[in-house]
Amino acid sequence: MSDPNTTFTATALQVDCYAVNGCADRAEASAQMLKQIEGLGAAITTIDLFTMGFSGTKTKLFVLPEYFLSSFPMGESIERWQELGAISMDGPEYDALGKIAQSRSCFLAGNVYELDPNFPELYFQTCFVIGPNGDVVLRYRRLISLFAPSPYDVWDKYLDLYGADALFPVADTEIGKIGCVASEEILYPEISRCLAMRGMEILCHSTSEVGAPMLTPKEICRRARAVENMCYVVSSNTASIKGTPIPADSTGGMSKIVDYKGLVLAEAYTGETFCASAMLDMDSLRKVRKHSGMTNLLSRQPFDLYAKEYDSHTFVEPNAMLEDGKVVTPDRAFFVQRQKEVLERLSKDGILS
Repeated sequence: MSDPNTTFTATALQVDCYAVNGCADRAEASAQMLKQIEGLGAAITTIDLFTMGFSGTKTKLFVLPEYFLSSFPMGESIERWQELGAISMDGPEYDALGKIAQSRSCFLAGNVYELDPNFPELYFQTCFVIGPNGDVVLRYRRLISLFAPSPYDVWDKYLDLYGADALFPVADTEIGKIGCVASEEILYPEISRCLAMRGMEILCHSTSEVGAPMLTPKEICRRARAVENMCYVVSSNTASIKGTPIPADSTGGMSKIVDYKGLVLAEAYTGETFCASAMLDMDSLRKVRKHSGMTNLLSRQPFDLYAKEYDSHTFVEPNAMLEDGKVVTPDRAFFVQRQKEVLERLSKDGILS
């Protein structure tokens, strides 16, 4: 009989996202978020029972889409989005999510905008993993974002407070070593690679992206990250985003589970669905990772070969939101202006022709 912690079902749960942009205040936004979580709890309970009845295998991991509680800011200031779209690290939303994980004895991963009492001037986009005991066992702050603050923007202070281990966290759990990336970070191989260097076996990818029948950049990179890091990728997309002027079904589909060979094990069509569900065989993954030969890409990586080249280039500079050690809240224009300045400097240096 297989070990339920090494052979289990994972589900990329594709659900609708309800924007809080139109809410009047924090109370209304929080009530909407808690209602969303209540619906998720009912869905996860039903899915878990159905899967056990259908396949005899328990769903040990559910991955939710990017910013599934709030949608994204559409011109709101940092301060306004702190009020409407970001949740507290010890807030009722996490408590409610923790109760779902406890009730189903599963791991629950997702992505939210989050407040940090150490950085009251900002918010961070955070990927989380909640364990079966209801506690947050992993908290990863998105490192690369065009329109949101990140730990890199307050680099020195963030490292002083949390240390380097907080940048690329991997949770060593009973079902495997879990890491997370947010949305377009799947396009940046270095982030997933840093997680793999820390032992990551399952990459949880919460995303909200354009639905398309063709191979989009993110779709290509989901498979690439799985192959080059010899890991499972569980990627959950929003079914739709309701409550914004953008056509609601612009997202949808794309949720899937990819194995360590780059094979798609399960894929969702459009709409709210749990069809991106598949069995993860951790014993098989671990055996493949220990086999010698050309296909063991992870073991053949000469990281020192690249380190000097990385160290000699700075494209985007750190600490953009720190002045004399104090955090500065940027306006929305800052993010676009920063990218323009980087492009101008790269052109001046001859990197861009």
